[in-house]
Amino acid sequence: MRTSIVSLPSSPLLAIVPLAACLWALCLHAAVAEPQNTNDVFVAFTDHIRQQVQADKQVFLVASACTEWFYKQRLQKPPRPSAEGVTFRAGRLATEGISRLAPVTSECHTRYPGGLEAARADFSRTQSSLSLSLTFYEFALVGDGNDDGQYSLTELKDVLESFGLSFDAVLTPSGHLATLNAKFDTVHQSGGLDVLMASMGVLFDNGYRLTVQDRATLNQVME
Repeated sequence: MRTSIVSLPSSPLLAIVPLAACLWALCLHAAVAEPQNTNDVFVAFTDHIRQQVQADKQVFLVASACTEWFYKQRLQKPPRPSAEGVTFRAGRLATEGISRLAPVTSECHTRYPGGLEAARADFSRTQSSLSLSLTFYEFALVGDGNDDGQYSLTELKDVLESFGLSFDAVLTPSGHLATLNAKFDTVHQSGGLDVLMASMGVLFDNGYRLTVQDRATLNQVME
């Protein structure tokens, strides 16, 4: 007696179902696991701000050197500047930076055809911009509540929500970083120190503080 083997017709659906289930599992794993890797968000976010701080510092030093040069032309002493937020005080390195800018002072008339008043106006503008960048850097440091050099999911959520931004648990770290960088750029361009200070206040209300380590890191950037 011969045994007949009956082959069922292959169905595309039978092949698709296991594949779809596998892809769904992989996507679910990525959605759950990826946002937890937020180490690079803090590092990249503070680096983005620090680059702007350095750029602001350079234009501030040029404006400062030209303002001082114009004052010397009048044999007058420059007044103390006023600033909001974190105030940049030229330390040894910054003072040396101004000295290295000495050749630039020969171009001050070209840079500022309006003379002293134009230089003073730019000095005030660049100092305010630098102050804002430094204060935002302080904010980013405060957001790292336990000073471990990274944002936990809770810290990242608090930082975003302090600006009224929603926290999407399935968004990738690069997505969160892009949101934070864009917020910094917007606040910096608009000079929105009041918005920044309000967000800092929200973090303080949630128990965050400027720690000794934060202050030391901030001082290094200010040099």
